[in-house]
Amino acid sequence: MSQDRRTRPRPLSPLTTAAQALVLAAGLVACSAPGNGVNRPPAAATQPEGASGWVPKPGWAYPHAAVAAANPLAADAGLQVLQAGGSAVDAAIAVQMVLGLVEPQSSGIGGGAFLLHFDGQRVQAFDGRETAPAAASERLFLRDDGQPMPFMEAVVGGRAVGVPGAVAMLAMAHQQHGRLPWARLFEPAITLAEDGFAVSPRLHALLAEESALRTDPVAAAYFYRPDGTPLPVGHRLRNPALAAALRAISLQGPLALQQGPLAQAIVDKVRQHPANPGLLTQQDLANYRPVAREALCTPYAAAGMALRLCGFPPPSSGAIAIGQILGLLARTPQGGRALTGTPDADWLHAYAEASRLAFADRAMYLADPDKVAAPAGRWDSLLDPAYLDQRARLIGAQRMPQAPAGQPGASAIAWAPMPEQTEYGTSHISIVDRYGNALAMTTTIEAAFGARLMVGNPALPGGFLLNNQLTDFSFAPRDGKGTPIANRVEPGKRPRSSMSPTLVFDGGSGRLLMSTGSPGGALIIHFTAKTLLGTLQGGLSPQAAIDLPNFGTLGGPVMLEAGRFPAGTVQALQAKGHTVSEAPMPSGLQAIQRGEKDGRAVWLGGADPRREGVVAGD
Repeated sequence: MSQDRRTRPRPLSPLTTAAQALVLAAGLVACSAPGNGVNRPPAAATQPEGASGWVPKPGWAYPHAAVAAANPLAADAGLQVLQAGGSAVDAAIAVQMVLGLVEPQSSGIGGGAFLLHFDGQRVQAFDGRETAPAAASERLFLRDDGQPMPFMEAVVGGRAVGVPGAVAMLAMAHQQHGRLPWARLFEPAITLAEDGFAVSPRLHALLAEESALRTDPVAAAYFYRPDGTPLPVGHRLRNPALAAALRAISLQGPLALQQGPLAQAIVDKVRQHPANPGLLTQQDLANYRPVAREALCTPYAAAGMALRLCGFPPPSSGAIAIGQILGLLARTPQGGRALTGTPDADWLHAYAEASRLAFADRAMYLADPDKVAAPAGRWDSLLDPAYLDQRARLIGAQRMPQAPAGQPGASAIAWAPMPEQTEYGTSHISIVDRYGNALAMTTTIEAAFGARLMVGNPALPGGFLLNNQLTDFSFAPRDGKGTPIANRVEPGKRPRSSMSPTLVFDGGSGRLLMSTGSPGGALIIHFTAKTLLGTLQGGLSPQAAIDLPNFGTLGGPVMLEAGRFPAGTVQALQAKGHTVSEAPMPSGLQAIQRGEKDGRAVWLGGADPRREGVVAGD
């Protein structure tokens, strides 16, 4: 990158004490419930991370630039970079490095990410998804008797660790869109790691309910006291081992993780696990390459507006599933009703049936596009209006006995559907800068605390966690007839994801209107769809849309956020043939939307009250 593309850099200040105070203040209200104050039951098995309470968020408005992230310290780091003349990508790098420190359960340098970027002219999709080791086979998660392993047996240890890709992908994006030097973007995280940060209520709560993390000696020594109890809220936690790793990456770029001492430490951690070793090698790390893909952009009409929704293509299933759900819902009698509050049973029924059809296609077709051909030769065949017309005719007044996969373009089905399987993980970042750039980035180590393996440094406390991303592959590679499942394990393959970073544009002018996304495993699709429906169709502010009750289905029961829906709604859904499950649904939505305040154009920001995120800006 030539020097004349950069602004004159200003020094990055230490992280503000206000940002630290926001985290500690959250502990005062972290156990309060939304609205009616109903106590929350334990999280359902489908939830990627446990619930840690409800902290009301005010919504934000900024005239020039904004950073939405899952932790105040991370948002503050991104804002520092923007104020020093950095771009949206520069800010995202700073945010990610801080998130890996203060929110280690969700993402970090040992994981992967999808970044959707707009430079004022075009949308790019930067794929930093992890890959399977070269020695992996479709039998990776099968026991000796040919049956799939229990999920947690596969997760904990080295078996499920994929080749990390987040840092390499961010380096690729920075090469094209960075304005500040790469090394400067690591300064906030290195400072925090060396000086320490206050353990947040959410990190404490997840450490308290976690058991497998204690089996890793490095992680146990870092996150827990000698008696096995988690570090308390407000404890100043230092991570000099991570600071050293970040300093190496700041100087060497992604090569620091692909060769040399850090790479060897990763490989040793994976392959030397005493009970569940993995297959990762130094050569796998050295061979990793991020991929620049075409964003998946489709037209969408809402509230009389012609819009364009841009999301991430396969190996993510997010954009296609969201596009199908919105398109199918619009073709039902309920589709014309704006989502402005708690939805009733008729609307939820139509949404659930649209979702079941979308998830049936997802289970059949969606996988790594470098290994699996798209139906009818193109992924957007699943979004063709004629195909959606045909699929929408299956939605009636009662629940379908079975939601079948379709055949877009009369394509022959070569795959077996993937059985429902737990998905986990993630954190989301949305950023707009003053130069006209914007991004939506969803980043993950998959399960809470990943594979429960912390790569340390013999001379220093702390370290970083490794992903368990390979468990996003189908454990069963084939059905009973021997027909392969598209999302089975293969060497070098990227597992299917539900991450749904989304950018919304005016369909006529092409002007950016919104950036949004969420963590939440397969429920990311529903959390993001809810926010799009609330803002674009319902006219709500980002914060009001995020605050709406969560709902969704993965093809089975209709899941409703506990304590947020009337008993009559549950009963009416049951009368339509649905099984209903009420549970905490701790999304972590972030959104930034073009809007107006006091007659001025501003960026409106929203962050999920179910987690610790904020929106910072100027």
